[in-house]
Formats: sequence, C-alpha cells, structure tokens
Amino acid sequence: MRLAVIVNPAARKGGALARWPAIQAELAKRLGPVEPMFTEAPGHATHLARNALARGVRRFVAVGGDGTVNETLNGLLDPSGRLIEPDAVLCPVPAGTANELCRALGHLATAGRAFDAAASPRSQAIDLMRVRCTGLDGRPVDRFGYLIVALGLAATISHRTSQSRWLKKLGEVAYLLMTPPVTLTYRQRDISIEVDGVQTGTRQLFTAMIGNTENGGGGMKLLPGARFDDGVLDLIDVGGVSRLGVLLGILPKLYSGNHVHHPKVRTASGTCFRFDSPGVETLVDLDGEMVGRLPLEVTVLPQAFRVGTV
Repeated sequence: MRLAVIVNPAARKGGALARWPAIQAELAKRLGPVEPMFTEAPGHATHLARNALARGVRRFVAVGGDGTVNETLNGLLDPSGRLIEPDAVLCPVPAGTANELCRALGHLATAGRAFDAAASPRSQAIDLMRVRCTGLDGRPVDRFGYLIVALGLAATISHRTSQSRWLKKLGEVAYLLMTPPVTLTYRQRDISIEVDGVQTGTRQLFTAMIGNTENGGGGMKLLPGARFDDGVLDLIDVGGVSRLGVLLGILPKLYSGNHVHHPKVRTASGTCFRFDSPGVETLVDLDGEMVGRLPLEVTVLPQAFRVGTV
C-alpha cells in the first residue's frame, strides 16, 4: 500500500524525536522500510498530507500528539469537511503529550495496536466536528477536529500547558499539574449557549466542552458515554461554583466521570452548538490546540472520515 508517515519531532517537547527510531522499527516490521516526513512548524503536517494526497497516497500515519493528528486530518479534507479522496485513511501513532484519539481507538491499552492498525487494510468511520470561531488576530477561523472543543478554563489550561518549556515533557500528567494554578486565578464569565437552534440562556461559566469522545485531558473521562460514530456531540458545562468547589468537588471526579452528577455541572447533546461571551475574551481549544476565541459554532459531520483499525 502507498502511505505517508508524517512525524512531528517536536511533539512532547522533543520526546517524539527521541522515540522515533523505536517507532520506525515497529512500523518497518509490519510495512517494510518507511521514509518519514518531519514537520518543521505548526501547520506543516497539513501541507505534507495535502501534497502526499495529490501524489496518490491514501494511507496516512501521523506520529505525534492529537495536534499532529488533527493537522494531518485537515490536509485530507476539502473546505466543506469532506474527504478529498474518499478512500483516504488516517492512522494515528501515539507520541505526544496527549493521544486521546489513540486512547479512544484502544491503541493505548494494547501494546503494538497502533502499528498493527497502520498496516491493516481495515478502517472505521468517525464523526467530524466543524469549528468556526474568531482567531486572536480577529480573522475568522474554520477548522475541523475529531475529539473535544473546549472553551474558557479548560482551553486556558491546555494553552498554558502547551506553552510550558518543561511541563509537556511529563506527558499526560502535565494537564493535571497545570489545573490548580490556572483555576485559582480564572474568572467566570457570562456565556450564552444555543443548542440545535434553541437558546438555553446565559450562565456564568468556568468552562464548557463539546465532545466527540468521552476521554480527554490525559485520560480524564470528561464526557461519559460520548461516542465518535453516533452523529451526535455531547456538551458539558461548569459554572456557578467557587474555584475551590471546582478543585475539590469536581476535579477529583474527572477520571471516573462522576463529575457529571455534581449539581453545578450540566450536560446536553445535539448536532449544532453556539456560544458567545460579549465583552470578554474566552479562549477556544480544538483537539489540544488553541485556535481562537468566542463567538464559537460547533457542528457535527457524521462519519466524515476514516481511521485505521485492526
């Protein structure tokens, strides 16, 4: 099979580059010799994937974290979110700080599963999220993702973690370590929410997340029951609670998913969500990468792309 292997050497603050010889050896066992294409800057994986697609490549191995996988995926899509080539398949290999698509696919639970999936002819259809928001430069942003869109506190935690020179080297625990200091200084803001065209009102919120999978943030069970192939997105929001209430009453329950039973946590599901917070900047994160600020619109495109599976 013709394939492209796109590697982000900077993933996990250089940890992916150190692991690349071992990853290359595992891929070679199953696929024969592989020639990597190394990314050189943010957005480069999208360019590499688009060029490889034009050369006839249809299977794309993305080695890095969720940001690398997201960039590679965006190189396979047209402006409407459809695959440019319907038989294109994305194969994530975990090598980043967060590898939540790999977790959702079961690649982290079974050694070698990601490599087996990269070499397998099988694939699985997954829903896509289309995200429209405002960039920090004021220009419109139109991006696609597959995992979680976070706004407010959760987006700020992700952004601060990615900026740390040393914290990301710790892997998944990095997000957990960054949560207390950010939470203790973050201010709630009034955010209006619309679900499938129906206004649900304005509420003081710390954060909200719209998810395609239940896991995120380094293994946290943020949206229990969310599925990436049911054509529906899940929403959770947290507000009207003190900072200590978040840290002591909600955060400890994130790994089990029991936070959804907290009285200040609300959940909903739908196919289109809109958020706004006039007068105050509220950051937006998509699949672990900061993409802009509110206002925000998130819609689902059912089973819009395919991933490799065993």
